[in-house]
Amino acid sequence: MSLVVLDTHEVERDALMLRARRAASGLAALGVAEGDTVALLLRNDFAFVEASQAAAMLGVYLVPLNWHGQSAEVRYVLEDCHPKVLIAHSDLLANVRDGLPAGLTLISVPAPPGAGKERIGSALEWNTWLAQHAPWDRPPPATRSTMIYTSGTTGRPKGVRRQPASAEQMAAMAAMFRHVYGTGPGIRSLVGGPLYHSSPNAFMRQALAQGEVFVMQSRFDPEATLAAMARYRITHAVMVPTMFVRMLKLPEEIKRRYDVSSLQWVTHTAAPCPVEVKQALIDWWGPVVVETYGSTEMGTATVCTSPDWLAHPGSVGRLTPGTRVAFYDEAGRAVPEGEVGEIFARVPCYADFTYHNHDAKRREIERDGLISCGDVGYMKDGFLYLCDRRADMVISGGVNIYPAEIESALVQAEQVRDCAVFGIPDDDLGEVLMAAIELAPGAVMTVDDVAAFLAPRLAKYKIPKRVSFHAALPREDSGKIFKRRLRDPYWEQAGRQI
Repeated sequence: MSLVVLDTHEVERDALMLRARRAASGLAALGVAEGDTVALLLRNDFAFVEASQAAAMLGVYLVPLNWHGQSAEVRYVLEDCHPKVLIAHSDLLANVRDGLPAGLTLISVPAPPGAGKERIGSALEWNTWLAQHAPWDRPPPATRSTMIYTSGTTGRPKGVRRQPASAEQMAAMAAMFRHVYGTGPGIRSLVGGPLYHSSPNAFMRQALAQGEVFVMQSRFDPEATLAAMARYRITHAVMVPTMFVRMLKLPEEIKRRYDVSSLQWVTHTAAPCPVEVKQALIDWWGPVVVETYGSTEMGTATVCTSPDWLAHPGSVGRLTPGTRVAFYDEAGRAVPEGEVGEIFARVPCYADFTYHNHDAKRREIERDGLISCGDVGYMKDGFLYLCDRRADMVISGGVNIYPAEIESALVQAEQVRDCAVFGIPDDDLGEVLMAAIELAPGAVMTVDDVAAFLAPRLAKYKIPKRVSFHAALPREDSGKIFKRRLRDPYWEQAGRQI
């Protein structure tokens, strides 16, 4: 018996797949056909998995929306991708109903406890609707990948729409997933982040196909995650560094309470992991931590196992099989190995893509057949090292400063729950560093405390000149902070842009 688990609620995989086949029949009855689009506005839930599997059975592009988005943000994506159907939790649907495009068929999924019960009367009710349809029994058409919309931290989000994969690419992709996620028959897996993100979403499909247990969480809680690992004897997981930081900050007696010795492969992605955090996690869990680097557009370009990282600390690993990489300076000139440049890569097992309705934007990120996701880094001894996002680099007094290095140091402070470092305008230096800090519950910290903590860890010019403290930073569950929302007001007040 294979299980799918939401927090502590268990469903047999066969029962879930039966509901997915009913959903496929229901969508087909609504006129959804191969190549069409269906959108989801769902938290991690059984319905998310069921709808995803149904879309795959029909050869449909699935668009999972960031359910934290405001009504205008949701409407923008819906108007861009033109789905025939939107499947949403009832309370989320009610929150965005004033921004929904006309003519969209709505299906309402019961909201989780405590989230509110408001419904839109014109929406179909998920469970009642499923029961009306026989299970889908036709062979699947050409596979379409999920169409993920990029986070929009540097402008409007764009949908990454891939061509259907060839048989050769499908075989290569299966091998890639084994290389990246360690997937195989019998894995017992956990996803610690939202399924609307590309890495958890891709891992979910592999875990469902091959695993004995697939655990998803409605929200991340460090102790609850450890408890789930112990209860279900988790072997494989996908997480982000912010989660590691919060688990490591748990009291020792709580960390010792849960047996996580079953862990074999914990993949982390989405953001750089501070060296001290990675080392502490390996000391605790053993050499099971595997880092990946890539993007929704590029795919997974590198993998770094624990032994490789211990030998090359700070690296994000070696290139994945067949991947090509090159580095370019501000003028678009290729730079030699070892020098810092913008990273461009091509991962051959991924089918080619465009930005849905934005072909010109797609062409802007390609050079010599390679794709960029806007990061800056360098290669050394066959290993890739990241510096920062190109857009986040700060030039202060003519010196290039990479905020990611400062954030990695600052997040080690016990008082700091999360932080973002960015440049703000300065008449003398052009830009100076600003740190926005989300304090841990009950913590107290001053500007002088920040400088004192960073002084032995960073060069003086890397210590932020300005600091602000926040109850919560604008960020997603993945740990990605919307720096633009923090940074832009300073530049707007100065009457100029970076």
